[in-house]
Amino acid sequence: MIRRVFIVIVSVCCFVGFLGCVALKSKDTTNPALLEPQAIGKFSDVPVPVGFKLIPQESYCFEASGVRMGLLRYHGKGNADLVVNFYREQMAMYNWNLLNIIEYGQRMMNFDREAETCIVNISPKGSAVDITIAVGPKSQSPVKKGKPVVK
Repeated sequence: MIRRVFIVIVSVCCFVGFLGCVALKSKDTTNPALLEPQAIGKFSDVPVPVGFKLIPQESYCFEASGVRMGLLRYHGKGNADLVVNFYREQMAMYNWNLLNIIEYGQRMMNFDREAETCIVNISPKGSAVDITIAVGPKSQSPVKKGKPVVK
């Protein structure tokens, strides 16, 4: 009796392990150069590539009364050029407008929309990449006083 239970348990474990291996092999590998966004991020409309981990001790975010701001730092393995392409494609899907990209070893991408700005810094670190995301409200443009009309 104990022997039969043991055989059933071992058989089930082997079968589950086999299914896990099949599931891993069935993953789409048609284009391994593309990065995919994580399912959940600190800001739901600012994507982060899969495999990048938040560094909580170097991050903060604040949201209240429709205003949000934050500085989020992530670290992961990857290629900086692929990360730039990821943000170029993904941010547009969340209605962010790419303003410019500055490249100087690091890459800085500036985005904006309605009342917010987002700066994404991508820093290569050997075979890894650090990503810093800064989100905040747009500054209000100062009201220009008109010159007095000369009569």
